[in-house]
Amino acid sequence: MPDRRSKLTGKQKAAILMIALGTDVSAHIMKQFTEQEIEDMTLEISNARKIDSDTKTQIIDEFFQTAVAQDYIAQGGIGYAKQVLEKALGSDEANKVIQRLTSTLQVKPFDFMRKSDPQQILNFIQNEHPQTIALVLSYLEPDQAGAVLSALPVELQVQVARRIAQMDRTSPETIAQVERILEKKVSSSSVTEDYTQTGGITSIVSVLNGVDRTTERNILEKLEQQNPDLAEEIKKRMFVFEDIIILDDRAIQRVIRESENEDLILAMRTASDEVKDLLFKNMSDRMAASFKEELNYMGPVRLHDVEEAQTRIVNTVRKLEDAGELVIARGNGDDVIV
Repeated sequence: MPDRRSKLTGKQKAAILMIALGTDVSAHIMKQFTEQEIEDMTLEISNARKIDSDTKTQIIDEFFQTAVAQDYIAQGGIGYAKQVLEKALGSDEANKVIQRLTSTLQVKPFDFMRKSDPQQILNFIQNEHPQTIALVLSYLEPDQAGAVLSALPVELQVQVARRIAQMDRTSPETIAQVERILEKKVSSSSVTEDYTQTGGITSIVSVLNGVDRTTERNILEKLEQQNPDLAEEIKKRMFVFEDIIILDDRAIQRVIRESENEDLILAMRTASDEVKDLLFKNMSDRMAASFKEELNYMGPVRLHDVEEAQTRIVNTVRKLEDAGELVIARGNGDDVIV
């Protein structure tokens, strides 16, 4: 049977499917659409002329295969879906279905690893080159990546953290090559078609927020020796002023006592209502009333001054944490207050 689907756009296929499903089912589906989607689909359906039965059958079959593949991905990831589809459809057709799906879903590389236990991931990658480990960790969930990073040897932790922080964009060919190497150990995954933003400061900050405090301190200390500017940039983003909301009341009261009143007032100038309310809650009634009055009558201030005040308060938080006088909740839940 000749394949007529290749000449059709995605919208045309959707219109044919809607026609094939009938008015009742199509009406129910269109209730989930946006106004623009309804307009587009109505236009495509109205432009659809005579559709031969072979084309209709092929479109329905493609939809069914895609729906089944999505269900398999939800159950066990792309690797699992590919294995099942290969048994049912053969290798070529299974690859077509997976490629169709992943281009639509924009599935991230190493998706199969995000469904694995951190210890399993560690076993897969611990003997790989630091750059390879950095690439994989930059695609994992922060908690997963933090747990894996914590379990690596100390020197390797620093190498990997630095590489994640300094990583920019990675070509699909490089990602595909790494995936092929790991395919021998775990299920294969797919890659996005365009260059993918990988790693960077934001990525390593997310990872370090998921590691234990000892690992974080060790990595930052070593980075300070190797690349002071990079270490400083990472530390600036590790805990920001708005993160005060994750501290308990006793910790916030300690931070208020250790901070200058002028810094607190300036810092609150751009703070969210949630942060302000939490700080007011942990002040005396007299202090809270005084701060509210100051904020109400405060004239224009430079954003730079506000940010510097917030940085000084964040530094106070980190000093108290280093001294063991307060605990910042970590992503892996290893911090225990005794």
